[in-house]
This record gives sequence, structure tokens and C-alpha cells, in this order.
Amino acid sequence: MEELVGRIAQAAGIGEDVARQAVKIILNFLNREGPSDQVQKILGALPGAQDVIETEGGGSGFLGGLGGMLGGGMGAMAALNELTSAGLDMSQVQSVTRELMATAREHVGAETVDEVVNSIPGLNQVL
Repeated sequence: MEELVGRIAQAAGIGEDVARQAVKIILNFLNREGPSDQVQKILGALPGAQDVIETEGGGSGFLGGLGGMLGGGMGAMAALNELTSAGLDMSQVQSVTRELMATAREHVGAETVDEVVNSIPGLNQVL
């Protein structure tokens, strides 16, 4: 996970603590909103990814849980809100998300990642 965090921090021009928090937010979002089989492939391929997934409560904070309950793109908005609350601007959110998805593509292939991205309303707008 540390290699991924370093790569994302460098790509987005942010500190490693913020990058680590952003990775956690995005992976939890994908875990909540994406197709389970494909998301599990991604989580299994990224070293340490399973360790940052929240296993209880189904969300990352109040907004994550609210977004999950409302569905239909609200999950993406809740995740975006969490990322901006972590100190990222929109450009940095895009850099972090793009780099994370590029890393996932390297590990599991474009088909799996694209299936996850295309299945989640609003995610394409961030990429």
C-alpha cells in the first residue's frame, strides 16, 4: 500500500497522509457502490487494499452511509465531499482517482476496472 500511496502523492502533488486518506475513501466508495466481483478483484490485486476497507457500518462516515442509502450517484457525491473535506481540490481529486484507476488497470486489466467505473453513476465525471 505504501508504494501506491507514494505514487498517488507524487502524481497529485499532495502529502502521503492525505494520499492515504484519499485512497481509503475511494476504495471504500468502490466497495460500497461497485459490482462486488470486479471490486474484489481490484482489492485483491492492490497490496494492502483489503486492510483499509471498512467492514462495519457500510460507509465511511455519515455522508458515505447517507450516499449509500440514497444510491444513484449520491454515493459519488458523498465520496467527492469526503475527498474535498480531506483537503483535496477538484484537480487533486481527479489526479488521485486517475492514478488509483491506472494502478488498478496495471494489476487487473482495463476490462475489470472499466466495468467498475461504468457501473457507478457519477464516477466517469471525476475521471
